[in-house]
Amino acid sequence: MREVPAPVCGRREVLIANHASLLSAGTEKMVVDLARKSLLGKARERPDQVRRVLEKLRREGVLETIRQVRAKLRDPIALGYSSAGTVIEVGRDVRRFRPGDRVASNGPHAGVVAVPQNLVARIPDVSPFEEACYGVVASIALQGVRLAHIGVGDRVAVIGLGLIGQITCMILRASGCLVIGTDTDEEKRRLASETGCEVGAKDEFLARISERTDGHGADAVLITAATASNDPLEIAASAARKKARIVAVGAVGLNVPRREFYPKELELVVSCSYGPGRYDANYEERGEDYPYAYVRWTEQRNIEAALELIAARQVEVRRLTTHTFKIEEAERAYDLIEQASEPYLGIVLTYPASDETETLKRKIILDSKIASRPVASDEIRIGMVGAGNFASLVLLPLIEKMKGVRLRAICSAGGVSATVLGERHHFETACSSIDEILSDELINTVFITTRHHLHAEQAITALRAGRSVFIEKPLAINESEIDEFENALDEMSYPALWTVGFNRRFSPAARMVAEFFSSTQPRTLTYRFNAGAIASDHWTQDLERGGGRIVGEACHALDLASFLLSGKIVRVFAERAASSETDDETAIIARMDNGSIASIGYFAGGDKSFPKERIEIFGGGRVAVIDDFKTVTLSKDGRARTVKISGLDKGHGAELKAFFEAARGGGPPPIAYDSIINTTRASLAVLESLRTGLPVDI
Repeated sequence: MREVPAPVCGRREVLIANHASLLSAGTEKMVVDLARKSLLGKARERPDQVRRVLEKLRREGVLETIRQVRAKLRDPIALGYSSAGTVIEVGRDVRRFRPGDRVASNGPHAGVVAVPQNLVARIPDVSPFEEACYGVVASIALQGVRLAHIGVGDRVAVIGLGLIGQITCMILRASGCLVIGTDTDEEKRRLASETGCEVGAKDEFLARISERTDGHGADAVLITAATASNDPLEIAASAARKKARIVAVGAVGLNVPRREFYPKELELVVSCSYGPGRYDANYEERGEDYPYAYVRWTEQRNIEAALELIAARQVEVRRLTTHTFKIEEAERAYDLIEQASEPYLGIVLTYPASDETETLKRKIILDSKIASRPVASDEIRIGMVGAGNFASLVLLPLIEKMKGVRLRAICSAGGVSATVLGERHHFETACSSIDEILSDELINTVFITTRHHLHAEQAITALRAGRSVFIEKPLAINESEIDEFENALDEMSYPALWTVGFNRRFSPAARMVAEFFSSTQPRTLTYRFNAGAIASDHWTQDLERGGGRIVGEACHALDLASFLLSGKIVRVFAERAASSETDDETAIIARMDNGSIASIGYFAGGDKSFPKERIEIFGGGRVAVIDDFKTVTLSKDGRARTVKISGLDKGHGAELKAFFEAARGGGPPPIAYDSIINTTRASLAVLESLRTGLPVDI
């Protein structure tokens, strides 16, 4: 149990004060059990993560990999996904809900939750919160029933009579089906029989199906068990008639027994959670609904239907609640499912009644002793907005080692990651709103490490408040944002210090090469970026939130090229590979104002085990090569010299040091402002060139 700042309500979210939430014992026990496993046990469970760790070992070395893996393993997971409460606030793009509405959502076990609008459903007036909190879990059962394609009079088998299995049986009965169920637990079989389900242990179950179907077998089989064993699937194959459909709702072994499936031509379907829309960022995060006529039952409409069944007592969830705990006693509930000291099924957590109109607490003190210590005049006092991987794994470990720096406050929209990261790195306070950062008069420096679409707006706000600002790249993701940023700077009489995280120019490798080419004559540069694949639906690929990978990462190459060639970019031309659906298979030509040319290949289609970045510079009878910032080769007068650099140093530490020195002493910015603007506009011009097929002048 942790106290964290109340989450802020996003533009497409609903802020809800929970009154009750339901433990999904099977799912949550699996998560808790995995968390308690040893490192070796976790590795066995997640071989995909092991492969990622091995790739990181090759790229970044043993010590850095161990540090980052340990940090990630300490990150918490908020448990729970089926709750009910009262709406406190709605985002500016939300129209279906308003404060005071009684709703169910997939929000976690917490007093206040912020939930995307398409994962929220209004509760019928007759349903108490303690029953409505079953709505989301019930929608999982309902989606499984829909996928079974059953109708009135069908004989349907249910394997696994836990919480979702019991609800599945009730929905099937309400649909006019004859239901036959099985479970290894006699008490669960008894409970299912009380709601009209015919039950039996394995042999009796199969015999009853044969009897009730004249030996043909069940029209459909739903597996609602939770086990790594393949037994449920094998039992389902034995129970099914020819050409029947088997729906796997629970997490079970899926090693298909061909000897049973082949002669019967059985169909196996794996049900995905609440239904259409699940894990689709456009639906869940951006609030884009599917057309009613074409996708009748989305996950939101399934939750609504489940709530109607509960309100009509066709799904009698009161029968399923075996335990109720106050939220303060939640650890007792988890002890119960861990130790199985007594039978349990539906476990409900309740929350204290509160005035939903009261001011939400969006800031908490993490360490009162540190927070009350005297202030030094030349101290850098940081407020960090954003508590994601980059802040956690890269910036904060470096900042903590620097003298004269005070970690004052850290902010994340949900509050949880800010609290955990704040405690780990000894921040004084944690909050969920940037307003709390800017209202703290002690903070003189703001770090912005949020998602890309927030950078420009948050930077403007912090600069107007008179803070020095470090903005993790990119500065902006479209022309209107960069125009607004420049206009805001023009309006400020004396804008505070700011910079953007173009760290590579501060690396030892880049500094060595820049010194090697001391003359200003035109040079040529090639930059190969083995970027690695990222799914097309990842937020960084979304032009509205991440700006795409050219703006979000290839900007590093444009900035470093500009630095090493001692020029500003005046024109770009780009071509994308024909097979690419995104902009991460792109070749770029950039011309500098001094006549130099850079050729940049940003490629996602390679092997991650291959080095990520290679830069070659030619000019004035000299050649320099940077290999992944680990080695530098310098060639002149017929001789080549190779320098190995200790560790993988891409310049983050030197960049931070330069920024802090400028903030403390009032000196020039670590990167000239016009250079940052130029790189940003060049990144956006690459997208314009890809769109038009023409060169674009900067």
